[in-house]
Amino acid sequence: MAATRTAHTIWEGDLLQGSGEVTLDSSGNGTFAVSWPARTEQPGGKTSPEELIAAAHSSCYSMAFSNILAKAGHAPTRLETKADVTFVPGEGITGSHITVRGEVPGLDKDRFLELAEDAKKNCPVSQALAGTTITLTAELA
Repeated sequence: MAATRTAHTIWEGDLLQGSGEVTLDSSGNGTFAVSWPARTEQPGGKTSPEELIAAAHSSCYSMAFSNILAKAGHAPTRLETKADVTFVPGEGITGSHITVRGEVPGLDKDRFLELAEDAKKNCPVSQALAGTTITLTAELA
């Protein structure tokens, strides 16, 4: 069964001086200010497409990894996942670095790393970012 999620943005002004608001319509979880300076300099309390992609990547990766671990007979107690998405003006999004720390009873470090790589490759957001470099740091607690 396909699922579609929706967000919308209202932008006012040009790229450099303008700003906007992105609203998460499907969940109703909020409206967030966006601007070019928040994307290329300091956030200043605003978000950016890259931060939203980082949120999507870290949550998707956590779901994929927890599923892969459970199917391998090692359901995780806890996964803490961070995604750092890099944007270079003039080039675009150049990559995402995933950092995951997991508490997985009965699993050794080598198998944890193997399954973490599998999740990196097969997470749907990783697949959507296939034109970028995706790297991984994985640590078993």
